[in-house]
Amino acid sequence: MIDDDIKQVSQGKFFLIAGPCVIETPEICFRVAETVEKLTEQLGITYIFKASYKKANRLSASSYTGPGFDEGLEVLKQVRDRFDLPVLTDVHETTEIPAVAQVADVLQIPAFLCRQSELVVAAAQTGKWINIKKGQFLAPEDMGKIVEKTRSDRVMLTERGSSFGYRNLVVDFRSLLIMKETGCPIVFDATHSLQLPGAGGGVSLGQPQYVIPMAKAASAVGIDGLFVETHPEPSKALSDAAAMLPLEQMEELLTSVQRVRKANK
Repeated sequence: MIDDDIKQVSQGKFFLIAGPCVIETPEICFRVAETVEKLTEQLGITYIFKASYKKANRLSASSYTGPGFDEGLEVLKQVRDRFDLPVLTDVHETTEIPAVAQVADVLQIPAFLCRQSELVVAAAQTGKWINIKKGQFLAPEDMGKIVEKTRSDRVMLTERGSSFGYRNLVVDFRSLLIMKETGCPIVFDATHSLQLPGAGGGVSLGQPQYVIPMAKAASAVGIDGLFVETHPEPSKALSDAAAMLPLEQMEELLTSVQRVRKANK
């Protein structure tokens, strides 16, 4: 099942990457995975569960960074085994990659690290799919050079907005089409694109009320996958609380996106 799901990504089937920003408890991960799996199965969408075992780019030293390396990987393994789902998680250093590749089906290169050549190359050398998030500071055409570094045909690229002055991001939807010229599957990150970095006094705020309209717009332009961070109770989340989409709104999001995709055919 997991191998079939991953194979469908390369075959052009629409897919969803979704889960909480960072692992808090196994129960939260299980609840999200179970809910979203049921929705995507009903809608015929390939689902890749996402959660970070560590957030390495926190602005404040007091911010929650995750449960720890070993414990975090164990939770991801439990999600994978319990729900028969492929999982995606971030890698931050080359030394993390061998252990993470034993658990994750997709290794994600965070936006701030997308130009770290050794990290990108080491992730690609595992033979796993890798998701490279476009840095907020890069032009979309620059991503072609990063894809070349991988020497891999298992690369997806994710748009997550571009810095617009201080504490704001904007999405230039041309970037989706420009990055598509690489031949890689293109993903739109509907939640991080609406972050307000550091706007909460060292904590990022967000505008989740625009997630569904932005996801629909990206689907109209033409994307291969959608990335969404979601949580049963975002206000109580330990990371990105102000940016994640409430789990109860995932059905509305996915059905709206599917209607747009259907209209495009």
